[in-house]
Amino acid sequence: MKLLVKIIAIAFFSLFLSDFTRAQPGAFDISKFGGAPNADITQAFLSAWKEACASTVAAKITIPSGSYRMNAVDVKGPCKAPIEIQVDGTIQAPANPSDLKGADQWIKINYVDSVTVSGHGIFDGQGAAAWKINDCGSNKNCKMLCMNFGFNFVKNSVVRDITSKDSKDFHFNVLGCSNFTFDGVKIDAPATSLNTDGIHIGRSTGIKILNTKIGTGDDCISLGDGSKQITVQNVNCGPGHGISVGSLGRYPNEEPVEGFYVTNCTLTNTANGVRIKTWPDSTGTSPITDMHFEDITMVNVMNPVIIDQEYCPWNQCNKQSPSKIKISKVSFKNIKGTSGTADGVLLTCSSSVPCEEVELANIDLTFNGAAATAKCANVKPTITGKVPACAST
Repeated sequence: MKLLVKIIAIAFFSLFLSDFTRAQPGAFDISKFGGAPNADITQAFLSAWKEACASTVAAKITIPSGSYRMNAVDVKGPCKAPIEIQVDGTIQAPANPSDLKGADQWIKINYVDSVTVSGHGIFDGQGAAAWKINDCGSNKNCKMLCMNFGFNFVKNSVVRDITSKDSKDFHFNVLGCSNFTFDGVKIDAPATSLNTDGIHIGRSTGIKILNTKIGTGDDCISLGDGSKQITVQNVNCGPGHGISVGSLGRYPNEEPVEGFYVTNCTLTNTANGVRIKTWPDSTGTSPITDMHFEDITMVNVMNPVIIDQEYCPWNQCNKQSPSKIKISKVSFKNIKGTSGTADGVLLTCSSSVPCEEVELANIDLTFNGAAATAKCANVKPTITGKVPACAST
């Protein structure tokens, strides 16, 4: 009899626990809001966000495996508790840029404290049609296309393990954020995809990009003005245009950039390596300081180490008027591999405000089997270890 009572009690408890798990507060499966595979989940996602944001306990929105369509979404905080968006399916943006109705970011998250975007899902921007009409390389007044993600004024947050694929413009734009981490993220677009920076950061503090693989048609990582205390570690970049500070100085009222730490990264078949770039003949004057690049491997990289204060794509400026941006406290250490150009190190600093406190240490780069060379202008770097001699330009 005692055994029978025990069995009944265990069964009752198991049933109770199962019901409790299914109905636990804070769980928001997209299907609860009408979302289903092979259908548009725009409204379902917005409804799920509204309820999750109002939850007083930690909330999780789940989008399970399957293929979904979604138009532009713009969600806002503040929310009452942390939110996680776990995506294990593939979500597709409209392929036609006009169907996004002028949205600058496909998935825009604003003014939230503690949001996590996770899972092994794919966010497919379907950018191929948009790249064909992108003229931003030659037209400074071009119409910006839609980015895959925009995180605006978000703090204490994480993007983990997801894939951003074929964005029409930047994959991730991080603006006004703090204590924000990318970990294990994959960014995937062809080398021919114009203006598709992997992760662009502006006016943000305490951003970390860790254990991430980026292949795209523009900078793998780019820093805009006001970026401070940015860490990039164990990132694989390529194809793309490298890891860049800037371009800066083109616009008035730009904020200083300081504290950039890039370590243990590999760049493969990129158009540039680690780079700082500023515009000549421009109004910006905010300084760039405390930039450090260490333990970097280059595999057939054009311009592996470069400071370019004459950055002027498509001849949109006058190089006769030098950049007004002061660059200081910069180090390039333990950089090895193969260069796609004879000059492995190219430091072209401003003649009006020469670079100061630049350090080169243990630079071992080859070009076609021979040691790569170095050229320097308006800078006198401190040399440690094996480094190619700086020829004046």
